[in-house]
Amino acid sequence: MRLVSYVQNGIASFGPVVGEGVVDAGRRLGIAGLRAALADDRLEAVRAIAAEPADCVIDAVTLLPVVPDPGKIICVGVNYANHLEETGRDAPAYPMLFSRFASSQVGHGQPILRPMESDRLDFEGELAVVIGTGGRGIARENALAHVAGYSCYNDATLRDWQRHTSQFMPGKNFDVTGAFGPWLVTADEVADPSVLTLETRLNGQMMQSAPLSDLIFDVPTLIAYASRFATLAPGDVIVTGTPGGVGAFRDPPVWMEPGDIIEIEISGIGVLRNPIAQG
Repeated sequence: MRLVSYVQNGIASFGPVVGEGVVDAGRRLGIAGLRAALADDRLEAVRAIAAEPADCVIDAVTLLPVVPDPGKIICVGVNYANHLEETGRDAPAYPMLFSRFASSQVGHGQPILRPMESDRLDFEGELAVVIGTGGRGIARENALAHVAGYSCYNDATLRDWQRHTSQFMPGKNFDVTGAFGPWLVTADEVADPSVLTLETRLNGQMMQSAPLSDLIFDVPTLIAYASRFATLAPGDVIVTGTPGGVGAFRDPPVWMEPGDIIEIEISGIGVLRNPIAQG
């Protein structure tokens, strides 16, 4: 099942994608949004209406980030060997984690904004993992049972602001600089995320390409580790890291500029596509 969050006529909702349309689960089931559906264990109720006629055409709505209001967005740095190599960092003993704010995200098709403060806006194609069943101290061998589903993520970064200090937060959290979408593919359709492949294209040119099996810390390990220090809740998002090929380490560097189109494609999930605009 594919689930989108969206706005139509000023009203936010969510629901399953049916062909070229969307079934309005928010209105039909009285659920406030996807995060609420996960928290209340209502995905099966949503699944039950997925066979009903669509309420709107997907092209006629504004897509929001898959989870517009996550309690936590936990991102992972340098989590592919080829990205680790291009950064020149030592291999990490533990996952390198930082947080993003919900205000830094947009949905599929919406402009990513390059802020006035910097012209060094870089792309980072990544797999996003959405938690369905929360918990603390989750065992690695049980971790995938806590996943609601998967999506594409562009953890776009203002590189100069990222490097102000050893902490990544400033470069990752300018408003409307990252993207999350186009939809959530539920975990029953992705038995093993390690078999997926990821590609990033800038104006149609391949910039990043890697199998998810190249992750240094895989999805179960990331869930288990994060749940050791934080209680994971339904709707929380773990963004798993980007492969090598980012713009900052190219010669010359490649930055996203107004008018560009950036695409993140993950096999079995879909394509996250966003234009770049000046903020």
